[in-house]
Amino acid sequence: MDEQKLRIAVIGIRNMPPSSGSAGEDKFASELYPRLVERGHEMTAYLRVYQKPFPAMRKYKGVKLVYLKTTRRSGFDTLLHSMKATFHIIFSNTVDVVHIHNGGNSIWAIFLRLAGMRVFVSQDGVDWNREKWPLYAKLYLYASSLVTAFVPNDVIIDNVFSKKFFEDRFKKTFSFIPYGSEVPEIDDDDDEILRTLGVNPGEYFLFVGRFIPDKGLHYLIPAFEQVETDKKLILVGGSPNPSSYEKEIQETSDSRIVFPGYVYGDDVVRLMKDAYSYIQPSDVEGLSPVILMVMGLGTPLICSDIEENKFIVRTDAGTFTRGNIDSLSEQLKFALNNRKFLRERATRGKEMVYQRFNWEKVTDEHVALFSGQSKHVGDDADLSG
Repeated sequence: MDEQKLRIAVIGIRNMPPSSGSAGEDKFASELYPRLVERGHEMTAYLRVYQKPFPAMRKYKGVKLVYLKTTRRSGFDTLLHSMKATFHIIFSNTVDVVHIHNGGNSIWAIFLRLAGMRVFVSQDGVDWNREKWPLYAKLYLYASSLVTAFVPNDVIIDNVFSKKFFEDRFKKTFSFIPYGSEVPEIDDDDDEILRTLGVNPGEYFLFVGRFIPDKGLHYLIPAFEQVETDKKLILVGGSPNPSSYEKEIQETSDSRIVFPGYVYGDDVVRLMKDAYSYIQPSDVEGLSPVILMVMGLGTPLICSDIEENKFIVRTDAGTFTRGNIDSLSEQLKFALNNRKFLRERATRGKEMVYQRFNWEKVTDEHVALFSGQSKHVGDDADLSG
């Protein structure tokens, strides 16, 4: 039987392809939605801009891009943009399915369901527990979780621990769909980004992401400062909005620590592939697409021992006690003294994630949900990984 062709809109992401201020859902979107286009579905992505003129790009790998202006105020930028996108979708009346990222946007599912559309919300964790949010935001996100649980056609959760939490709390079954791990092929001869930063392969530790408290850079920097090594620590990224946290972490006096700003595309893949080890010191994660990419590249990894990370890495990465600077420092020292072991462990990890996390399977499961072929997917998700 031919696959039903769907008209799908997505709201709640920032950029496509990922660029300044991007988050995990933007990387996810750039992998999933072009694959849906390849299968004959129509995709429209609503993206945020903060000032005119709007970007000239109107399609990305077949995905139609619609830009809507929003405020720069943290937290409110998402809500305002998603409201505008919701009513643009309703009044244009050109889609059958809406995929909402971030449970904080689930309030708009009410209007979309009333307009007769199938709606799915991707929830990446217990948002109201995140330290970055002030009290009023935590209360709003907690209230939004009630809408998330009962209004959409289904909720898609990317890690089994959050899935169990939501199912226990709301006495309902939700879907589990993780990210995929495949990474794009890059030109092995193109090392311009390494030359720009003045490093050689294997001469640096690496972090890539947003500079926000959840990501744990305030552990990583002092932990690295305790380690005697000529290797550098490259911290790629920045804050999506100006913040005192970003300013504070950049005040280090250690000349080995490099802040190149945002790096994109093949350049960031090159940095990941050639790192001595990648470091993910997060306090909070869903199922991290960065960890999957790093392991898919066969790069040694050190990450915090939160459940979501351990679900991915099993025994194929170094882990440190969450929030413990000394524990992270010891892992860095161990990595420096055990190069061969690190490479062997990373090779096992690459094979493991390719078997468990596959973008084609991820695409199949989203199509099954969006088309109504399945009420839920991933019901057999196992907490042990």
